[in-house]
Amino acid sequence: MDLPALLSEVLRVQLLPVEMASRSSDKDGDSVHTANDVPLTPRTSSPDRRCSSSDTLKSTYSLTRRISSLESRRPSSPLIDIKPIEFGVFSAKKEPIQPSVLRRTYTPDDYFRKFEPRLYSLDSNSDDVDFLTDEEILSKYQLGMLHFSTQYDLLHNHLTVRVIEARDLPPPIAQDGSRQDMAHSNPYVKICLLPDQKNSKQTGVKRKTQKPVFEERYTFEIPFLEAQRRTLLLTVLDFDKFSRHCVIGKVSVPLCEVDLVKGGHWWKALIPSSQNEVELGELLLSLNYLPSAGRLNVDVIRAKQLLQTDVSQGSDPFVKIQLVHGLKLVKTKKTSFLRGTIDPFYNESFSFKVPQEELENASLVFTVFGHNMKSSNDFIGRIVIGQYSSGPSESNHWRRMLNTHRTAVEQWHSLRSRAECDRVSPASLEVT
Repeated sequence: MDLPALLSEVLRVQLLPVEMASRSSDKDGDSVHTANDVPLTPRTSSPDRRCSSSDTLKSTYSLTRRISSLESRRPSSPLIDIKPIEFGVFSAKKEPIQPSVLRRTYTPDDYFRKFEPRLYSLDSNSDDVDFLTDEEILSKYQLGMLHFSTQYDLLHNHLTVRVIEARDLPPPIAQDGSRQDMAHSNPYVKICLLPDQKNSKQTGVKRKTQKPVFEERYTFEIPFLEAQRRTLLLTVLDFDKFSRHCVIGKVSVPLCEVDLVKGGHWWKALIPSSQNEVELGELLLSLNYLPSAGRLNVDVIRAKQLLQTDVSQGSDPFVKIQLVHGLKLVKTKKTSFLRGTIDPFYNESFSFKVPQEELENASLVFTVFGHNMKSSNDFIGRIVIGQYSSGPSESNHWRRMLNTHRTAVEQWHSLRSRAECDRVSPASLEVT
């Protein structure tokens, strides 16, 4: 029997005489006694009743002993000595229960040392001008303003960018002192949709003006959802025939922030560009070597986004190919020139006789010129492929050709300046 059942049994047995006495008093209370009534004499208990009472006491005593034995077998509860936490003011003799935390006292100067003033200054050289108005940008950089518009055609799935005009452009900056006219610029605008900078467009060059009017439209074939993920970048450049072209400033507009379908036009202040060097263009070439015939075949396929060399009509570009064996110029060939374009398609093939044992010492120098009838041709860009390659991309193209004989290997190359090629490739120094 479990402990709760034993306790209930003991209580029932102990309360039994009280309950019986209560019942007997209830029975006696049924008759009403008066003052004249004779008092009742006490009744003498019978022997059976005395035996019953004795048995009850014995059973109670035995149950009590059983309960005591069970209580002694129960595991004792652990004693926890909890000291009271005293609240209030401690006396000098008492120590606080919680250890005190040592705190460093700061002066106002300590807080101001944490700030970096350059992050909050409007004179910062960073390109983060999101919190400046166009008037503040114009006053800060003084690079002028550009007027342009955008419109998306849902029917034909293309974006039209219209370059309208510019104003208040700064005077030109001569990079090497060779510029003759320091009062006027020859501005033009390059348009692209970031992050794709390869498929860009550019306007014509406007001669000797700080307020050029372009009024030119350009179309980009691009799906509407893709157009919303692009950023329109318009870069204003200064054309210089006798020196490198200079970047005047730029405007960038995330297309997700404008209503492309409705369209609109804006005047935006130009901000400085981190891209000081102007790209010279790209050239697509194919190389193939036939060991049995000892022939090195070269295909000049096309070029794109070439640097403009003519103010009025773009460029008349052609490619000169020169074979250099070691440090000796062996052979020179060139493509035809195409009038008035910066994206020429050539598709012309050339073959050079190079024995297999001499192949490892051979270099091909590709130079793009702008044809000029009145004076010397205008240099646009150059690359060198072979033993003295002008860069990692050119070296990779040469290795791929050596590993795949009899198979044409195509690759795009970014044109480099003459000075850069002369610095890294001895073969570039041997050609003109």
